[in-house]
Amino acid sequence: MHRYRALALVSLAELLAMGLWFGVSAVAPQIAKEWQLDAATTAWLTLGVQLGFVAGTLLSATLNLPDVLNVRRLFALCAFLGAVANALLAWLATGVAVAIALRFLTGMFLAGVYPPGMKIIATWFKTGRGFALGVLIGALTLGKASPYLVNVIGSGNWRVNAGILSLLAVLSPLIVLRFVGEGPYALPNQPFDAKQITRVFANRGVRLANFGYFGHMWELYAMWTWAPVMIRASIAASGDSPKLAEAASFVMIGAGALGCIVAGLVADRIGRPVVAASAMLGSGACCLAIGFLYGKTPLALLALATFWGATVVADSAQFSACVTEFGDPRYLGTALTLQTCIGFLITTISIRMMPLLVARVGWEWAFAFLAPGPLLGIVAMMRLRKVSA
Repeated sequence: MHRYRALALVSLAELLAMGLWFGVSAVAPQIAKEWQLDAATTAWLTLGVQLGFVAGTLLSATLNLPDVLNVRRLFALCAFLGAVANALLAWLATGVAVAIALRFLTGMFLAGVYPPGMKIIATWFKTGRGFALGVLIGALTLGKASPYLVNVIGSGNWRVNAGILSLLAVLSPLIVLRFVGEGPYALPNQPFDAKQITRVFANRGVRLANFGYFGHMWELYAMWTWAPVMIRASIAASGDSPKLAEAASFVMIGAGALGCIVAGLVADRIGRPVVAASAMLGSGACCLAIGFLYGKTPLALLALATFWGATVVADSAQFSACVTEFGDPRYLGTALTLQTCIGFLITTISIRMMPLLVARVGWEWAFAFLAPGPLLGIVAMMRLRKVSA
């Protein structure tokens, strides 16, 4: 199998599976109206996924699952179970408690999709790894944007739209099991080693890459979760069509796919720390500027939101690439999973913080509180640049 064919297939599988992530968040306004939920309770439809992912990655990293087990089978099983959990919510849930529990399970199963997908790609690429992971994270980004596209072209019934995403996600394990193998740089399954958790942070290069990732994650998911809400409110205030808000949200998040690919190409040439820091500089500036366009011309808001969407995730793959280059090659799955575990734990704080800030300072200033994340990430990347020089 050619490595670019493997990259295309794993990326497609990742895209299909990751539609589950915001599959319910994208229809949260309909759910909130049907179940009479306030904004704080509605936020738990996203927080449930984040916390489930944290629990799943913590378990996976502690047990070294991506390195002890066959990574393709782990990916396939977890993608299938995530699709089932999401389908059960779409078909059966009639209250928020059950919905949050099923969102938690969806996130926990997706912990067996995202990091293992990165490990599979790392077995195919040694040179050009930044580009390859950029394509994979770009596909993941499109997958997370896809529920908003389904809202535009799909049903007016939120259960139907959520169910469509589960049907698409079921294709993901079939692709990985039937058409994808492990690459030439794959190592044999490793024995369980509990010390790998602490060894990850003993490695200075991995540690700095992780710190950069943590700053990036403070911003990313709060933006992905709440910027569509802000766009809906802004467009509603201007009297434009609600469909425009859904399309704008898809374009905003989906623009990250192009950002990831371009950043990967450039990073393989000039260095990952410089590219990651540049992306965080751009996205951090958007945190400060986006609120000034709230309630203004929708075109100007969409233009800046699209730039923000392209830069906010462009650096993501490069943090993972740094871990694969600095870390122990025998336990890359564990290192990548632990990185995502802590990063997604951080997202639960910033996601929960946003509605409280909106209530106090309004959309005009709420996103500015995300800017310290990319600022700290830039500091970590500049230090990593000296290590990798």
